Amino acid sequence: MSNYDYDAVVIGGGSAGLTASGIAANFGAKTMMIERERLGGDCTWSGCVPSKALLKAAKVAHQIRKAGNYGLIDSEPDINFSKLIKHVHEIRDDVYREADAPEIYEEMGIDVVEGMAYFTDNHSINIELQSGETKVVTSKYFFICTGGSPYIPPISGIEEANYLTNESLFEIEELPRDLIIIGAGPIGTEMAQAMNRLGSKVTVIDMADRIMVNDDAELAEMLHQRLKEEGIQYVLEAEVGSVRQENGNIEVRLSQSGEERVITGTSLLMATGRAPNVATLNLEAAEVSYSRKGIEVNDKCRTNKSHIYACGDVTGGYQFTHMSEHTAKIAVTNALLKVPMKVDKDHITWCTFTDPELGQVGATEKQLLEKGEEFETYRFPYHKIDRAVTESEGEGMIKVHAKKWNGKILGVSVVGTNAGEMISEYAVAMKNSITLRNLADTIHPYPTYGLGARRAADQWYIKNQSEWQVKLIKKVFGYRGEIPDFSDPDRIV
Repeated sequence: MSNYDYDAVVIGGGSAGLTASGIAANFGAKTMMIERERLGGDCTWSGCVPSKALLKAAKVAHQIRKAGNYGLIDSEPDINFSKLIKHVHEIRDDVYREADAPEIYEEMGIDVVEGMAYFTDNHSINIELQSGETKVVTSKYFFICTGGSPYIPPISGIEEANYLTNESLFEIEELPRDLIIIGAGPIGTEMAQAMNRLGSKVTVIDMADRIMVNDDAELAEMLHQRLKEEGIQYVLEAEVGSVRQENGNIEVRLSQSGEERVITGTSLLMATGRAPNVATLNLEAAEVSYSRKGIEVNDKCRTNKSHIYACGDVTGGYQFTHMSEHTAKIAVTNALLKVPMKVDKDHITWCTFTDPELGQVGATEKQLLEKGEEFETYRFPYHKIDRAVTESEGEGMIKVHAKKWNGKILGVSVVGTNAGEMISEYAVAMKNSITLRNLADTIHPYPTYGLGARRAADQWYIKNQSEWQVKLIKKVFGYRGEIPDFSDPDRIV
């Protein structure tokens, strides 16, 4: 029998921590979960949940303005921003009550503690409780799930400026008149569209030459053009030199193509990435290796100490809620059951919930080219998906990369309505070795967006069809029709 207080101690109560705690308890381990603020973490309070609630409200406002697209009369929405933020808070609270509240986990037999934990050796931690007392706890296994925080680059003047991050954006009660966003990744891009649709004048600055650099370049550019059409201003390939706040305004000085420019606004949102929350853990006492990128783990989520695991954003890498849950499952299963599960890095999905959405699973075209992989690309446009046409959502593209000879799917990118839902079908297909042939032969309901996945798979059949095959069929069966035009590789049947 163990002399430790617990079988498993989970430090952090966000997506990774909640998942790790629940699985550990279900395996019969005596479990403690420690959270210094509120259970739910970034996802519930300042990430996925509030941002999607805000994006939905902004989309409704946009649809009111564009009601003529649906045979109705365009009108200007009456936006009460403080009421909208109150609605966002209510959504957060609903999610918290249904999925994250302490009593839910206490009913599983988990001891939930509010406080800040730090290691004193590799089997012991101190917990600074909110009462001011310090609690000493030992455990056989530890799971570090402390997440990440907004990374703020060392820009001159930034510390004196009253900037926003995703952690503070959803607490403001007044809509920014002129919003500057530094960062054109997922957070910056989503919030640029949301705030623009709600009435802000938005300018986005980034050092890259395009937005959404981790996504397919062609489809990201389609999204970029849509956002520019909606009125968002972009300053790309720009190096920010300094930030100054004066008389209620924000000035961002930057260099672009060798020229100095000044962008002025009333508010500044920093969307410049995230950094791991490791500073307060005293990892040195536990002899756990880490870097500025995060805690170092292997493909089983184990640190250099065999009984200490780390999962979620604190390890760097793909920082998504679903990856936090996945890595938590891997970590706990390896630790408590000794089952050698590994992180699935081949079928990672993500989606940016702009309008249109931009989703990805597997390798991008650029990654496949860099690897020297032999593949073909099969496209299917949204304007050929009847459901999209009926909903005036015909702007989009499905782009599938696969092996020519057997239709094995290597990667999929989608820009368009419900891209995140469509990517999920491809993720299941790739995980289970379902080919484009299999997808093409699978009955999909009509009219749905999902039918676009089957139509895209049809292109594999079409591209693998050759003129000699059709000539042979005509000869054998005596058919009298014309030979198809094989010069168009993207023809659609």
